Amino acid sequence: MIKQFRSINPVNIILLAGMTLLLRIGIFIHPPDQVSVDFIEPFTRFLVPLPENTYPVITNIYLAAFLLFIQALIFNTIINSYNLLGKSTYLPALLYISAGSLFIPFLILSPALFCNFLLLWMVEKFLSIYKRDQVSSVMYDLGMMVALGTLIYFPFIAMLPVLWISLIIFRPFYWREWLAVLIGLFTIFFFLGVFYYWNDSLDQFYRIWLPLASKFPTNLRINLYDTLVLLPVASILILGFIQLQKNFFRSVVHLRKSFQLLFFMFVTGLVSFYLKEDLRLYHFLLCAPPVAALMAYYFVHASPGWLYESMYGVLVAGIIYFQVF
Repeated sequence: MIKQFRSINPVNIILLAGMTLLLRIGIFIHPPDQVSVDFIEPFTRFLVPLPENTYPVITNIYLAAFLLFIQALIFNTIINSYNLLGKSTYLPALLYISAGSLFIPFLILSPALFCNFLLLWMVEKFLSIYKRDQVSSVMYDLGMMVALGTLIYFPFIAMLPVLWISLIIFRPFYWREWLAVLIGLFTIFFFLGVFYYWNDSLDQFYRIWLPLASKFPTNLRINLYDTLVLLPVASILILGFIQLQKNFFRSVVHLRKSFQLLFFMFVTGLVSFYLKEDLRLYHFLLCAPPVAALMAYYFVHASPGWLYESMYGVLVAGIIYFQVF
């Protein structure tokens, strides 16, 4: 399977669609009785009233699979366009599908799934600023993207520091570029605040920001049995890190900086769960792009064939097993 996706072959798109469905076999066999997920935050629903998620369960699952498939193709295009793996391949798409299918909550529509479209767009803009002479407009756009993502899923606001980290990694200090981030962010929330003011609901606007004062939780209610599927993922990531370290100083500067940025994006996505009062496992979909990038880097450079094929086979088997059982 890995060897097949190492090449650029149009047939791989069909195989990728098949893998998207295969990695959902568990939820097709044992679909949940009811699925109810808010696509946007309550304070955004006041601005844009949307009907509740009343899709049939099977429709919800297929729509989530379709969106993940489209994201995988977008992600694959971004990684290949900036040559982060050293060669063009369909492995980023395959590993994105795999990372986005690890847990049952990943397989249904969720705010984090929609936010990943913005996250992928941000990754593309991050990677583009290295060769630009002037990036103030790009940083303004990125600030607006963070604000829009926050309207969908509040913990997305944690990506704001990643914008400044990208400037530290890719650019010399220029205060206007740093300020452009805040201007972009405040542009969206300024108009949101005006809308609340016009509707005499400014007190509700203030409550939007209360999660920023939340204490970091010490007890997380997560089924440890379900997290066993992360063992093969962790093994692949460790091997990917070792492989990246071997080639790190032999790689071009842009590649090194790009993976540093993806690391900070991963950490931010991981720890930002505390900004949501009721933690849902789908939150960790925000970590899928950087995880998929590092796993793809390992599989592009790994050898011998029996080892990397076996490791991916174990990952697929683990995903399906923990979905079914």
